[in-house]
Amino acid sequence: MNTFNQILRGLLFFVLAIFGMAMAFIFMVSTAIAVGVLYIVAKVRGRPFGVRAYWEERRRPRAESRNTGGAPRYNKKDVVDVEMREIP
Repeated sequence: MNTFNQILRGLLFFVLAIFGMAMAFIFMVSTAIAVGVLYIVAKVRGRPFGVRAYWEERRRPRAESRNTGGAPRYNKKDVVDVEMREIP
């Protein structure tokens, strides 16, 4: 009976390992597809594709003319007062 339990546990472990490897493979394939789509979109738009280009674009200050919303955009340095109230 002990041998039967060990075989059953080994079989269950093997099935779970195969299932986990299949999930990892699906994740890797979907990630590769997503990176490929991002690469194609970057090439179509004429922008460089890479972490450095993305980081430099995000760090660049945005023009104030892009602010099309109703509220003005403020720097974090401009905020000097915070209103607080206690909630009973």
